[in-house]
Parts: sequence; structure tokens; C-alpha cells
Amino acid sequence: MGGLWKLEAGGPFAALLAAAKWLDGSDPAPALSWSVFERDDDPAQGRLEILTETMKQAEALIAGLGLDGEGIDARVAPLAEQDWVRLSQRALPPVQAGRFVVHGGHDAAPDDGRIAIQIEAGPAFGTGHHGTTKGCLLAFSAMLDAGEQPRSILDLGCGAGTLAIAAALALPAAHVMASDIDADAVEEANRNANLNGASHVQCLVAGGLAHPAFKDVRFDLVFANILAGPLVDLAPVVAGALKPGGAAILSGLMTGQQGEVGRAYEAEGLSIERREPLDGWETLLARKPKG
Repeated sequence: MGGLWKLEAGGPFAALLAAAKWLDGSDPAPALSWSVFERDDDPAQGRLEILTETMKQAEALIAGLGLDGEGIDARVAPLAEQDWVRLSQRALPPVQAGRFVVHGGHDAAPDDGRIAIQIEAGPAFGTGHHGTTKGCLLAFSAMLDAGEQPRSILDLGCGAGTLAIAAALALPAAHVMASDIDADAVEEANRNANLNGASHVQCLVAGGLAHPAFKDVRFDLVFANILAGPLVDLAPVVAGALKPGGAAILSGLMTGQQGEVGRAYEAEGLSIERREPLDGWETLLARKPKG
């Protein structure tokens, strides 16, 4: 990827962290990526790095995020392609989520018994470094710890394929499918599945379950890490795709949206369990009655 711009701001860490948290909660995101760092010699000071597609976008963020305030030095400069790769990798340290750890190729896989999933920075969402994907992995890990062994699994809106890969590696005998409306995301999910030795994951381009491969197929577990609006709209589809006793792990919703999403699935006869929020993002476990 070339032609990118970097906004780098130095100043009080608290102000920079507040700006980064605002970016975390923005939808759609006004930048490609962002990272905030404390200074080793002075933790009260820090550095915020933001990557954008154009200079105009980067310059607009200076005022929009309050980076033109007293004590903050903000600068915009073009970014060479090799710098983009370096910054992307540095900004994606390994993420631990219960039985799983998500890491890039620049980090060594753990040798402590956890299931390692290698995901590189790419255009598709779902690298594991966002609170929604991590929340789904933690909820899935808790299900495994409780002795549940789903045999048919769907990652709906799979993005980079992290959740489908986690399911395939944790449960090698399970039938795992992944779908996304974005053909580029499905291609990336396929690459990641092959990279992780999970080539048996069936990746499909589909909106919802609108694909012949889903006809008459029912699942023990559905991951739906999308957004609150689509989650509400898809409630009848997800509920209908579950076997009796099956569960859906729902994420992509912010704190404050869990009530609306939960009610949509309760209206379909599912019970709702709210997981602990992560960085302002919610994960819900929706379960279908057994009988």
C-alpha cells in the first residue's frame, strides 16, 4: 500500500489516549489505523500515530481530535510503503484471549499450550486486536472450558477469518464455514486459513446466509461479529440457522447497544447472556432452547 500519510502527535499521554479512544469508538473510522505509546523516559508524555489515505484527512484530524491544543506538537508527512508495514506490525502485538493467542509473523508463536493463530495486518477486519474479536474468542474459550464441543460452526461476516480459524484449530473434527459480503475479505480469510493449517474451513462470499451452500444447514455455533444494526436485522436469520441448543456469539456492538440487540434475539426465542465489556465493546451469547 502506498501514498499514505502519517499524523504524528507528541504531548500529554492522557490527551493522546483520549483521542485514540475516540477513534476506537468511531464508525466509520476516519483513519486507516492508529496507535498510542507512552514515552519510556516520561510516562506522562506520549506519542500518537495515525495513518490516513490523504493529507487532507490527516490535517482534519488535528483539529477534530484536539491535537492543536497547548502542549501538543502535531505534524503530517507522507509515509513510505516500508514504513506502513513496519508501523502496522509494531502496532499489532500478540493478543491473548483465553485458550487462544493471535499474533503476526513478526512474533514467535507461544509454546505454552495455547492455540496460536497467525494473522497479518491486512484490509479485512478481525485481526484479534479489536475488543470485538477478542471478546468473541474469550466467549468461545469459555464455552470450550465448560465442555461444549460444537460440531458445526459458522463465522458470519468473517473478515480476516480469525474466529473461523480459531474454531477449526480448537475443534479439528468440526465442520467450519465462513462467509462475508466482501470478496476481498473472503480471499484474505482463505489465505489466513491456509497459513494456519485450517484449509478445511469453507469460505464463501455471501450476504447473510444467501448462498446455496447454506441450504438446509444448521449450526451448533454461529459467530456474528458485525455491527449492531445488521445484528438486529439478522436476528431471524441467525436464530433460524441454529440447531436446538445452539448458540450465537454476537459482537460488534458498543456499550449502550446491547439492549436493542439482545431484545431482537429474545424476540426470536433465544436467551441472552452478556459477557464482560472490553474497551467499550460488548459481546453477547444468545442461546436457542434445546426443545
